[in-house]
Amino acid sequence: MTKSISYVEKHRQLILDAVDYIWKHPETGYREWKTHAYLKDAFLKLGYELTEAGNIPGFTALLDTGRPGPTVAVFGELDSLLCGTHPDADPETGAVHACGHCAQAAALLGLAAALKEPGALDGLSGKILLVAVPAEELIEVEFRDELRTQGIIQHFGGKVEFMYRGLLDHVDMSFMVHTSTVPGIVSGINAGSNGCIVKNIRFEGVSAHAGGSPHKGVNALYAANLAMNAVNALRETFKDDAHIRFHPIITKGGDAVNAIPETVTMESYVRGASMEEIVAVNRKINRAIAASAAAIGAKVHLRDIPGYWPRTYPENSFAILKESMEQVVETVQIKPYEWGTGCSDMGDVGAVMPALHPFIGGASGREHGNDYQLADPETACIRSASIQLILLQKLLENDAAEAKNIISEYKPAFSSMKDYFEFIDQLRMDCDAVTYDGDNKAILTF
Repeated sequence: MTKSISYVEKHRQLILDAVDYIWKHPETGYREWKTHAYLKDAFLKLGYELTEAGNIPGFTALLDTGRPGPTVAVFGELDSLLCGTHPDADPETGAVHACGHCAQAAALLGLAAALKEPGALDGLSGKILLVAVPAEELIEVEFRDELRTQGIIQHFGGKVEFMYRGLLDHVDMSFMVHTSTVPGIVSGINAGSNGCIVKNIRFEGVSAHAGGSPHKGVNALYAANLAMNAVNALRETFKDDAHIRFHPIITKGGDAVNAIPETVTMESYVRGASMEEIVAVNRKINRAIAASAAAIGAKVHLRDIPGYWPRTYPENSFAILKESMEQVVETVQIKPYEWGTGCSDMGDVGAVMPALHPFIGGASGREHGNDYQLADPETACIRSASIQLILLQKLLENDAAEAKNIISEYKPAFSSMKDYFEFIDQLRMDCDAVTYDGDNKAILTF
């Protein structure tokens, strides 16, 4: 595999220039047009034909080995986070790559360049789909909701939207390597991570003079506070192994300090280790929110939106991942019982096909924090690209035996993307959860 590493090393400067540019031009989900243009230009110079997503950033590039076999997709994420206190944040938007996606995008470009080297595809069977994908970080919910209202997107996660648009049709399995803050030249694998439902909550009260006549008002902010306390009182009912998380933020808390808040809006996720538990807990949370609004005499509008599916690994993929990573890094950490409580739309891909999601070091600081840095681009970008090339070769050599084995033994949650979309569409809810009749009797519906 030394030759494979040399294929990547030949394009070292291309990779480092890319991560430097993308770090300096952070863009949040479905806004990544500068990053899209930069990578598009680089892929075209390498001789790729691209299939662009169209009215959203991102594209795919297909390589055919010329021999029959499965199609393996490799993802590189384009989007940044928001963290306005980060020293490298965009001063206008607050965007910053405190998630490592800039390294993933640069590594994808490095992989694309390496695959064009003479001999890189020798002995391989099947096809390779390189995917530059937007919008993994599930943020700016109101903005994405507006895009959906306009008909620009149907789904908040970029990989889910790519699935919906048919850009991943005929893909048999997939993988990506995510940047990690674990110190040292390290790669790792855990058991998986949470999925989630996204919540938009709007409390509606009655405005009145906060000092002169508060008795004439209904305080929507108090209803929101009561709802958060009510959900907090439920936490001991959440099963430990379900890894439930509920972490709301108030996006609007009122209009003027001398007026009773009439409209208060909140966003949150309900995260969990299985969709069954997420749905069950979400029902409890909706009940607590509605009852809290009714206790104050307020109304509340609930919107539930499909978030991400819980992510799990194909059990028979650990060995090949470990072998591939050991060719490149000093330490490989296999933690088959360690569960991550973050979420990724890689879980949605895994709901319909095998989806591998190992991690690699190279970053420092707190993930999503204002001290996050790419301390070791060599590991985060160049070693990452080398691992991905080696993994591809291991999957697709010998008539793609390893890929076929993983695919044949994997039992996805859904047998088709059609079945997957039919299920997640049932998770949507948009209703007035508290209304009042003519006798001012509260009616709870959710």
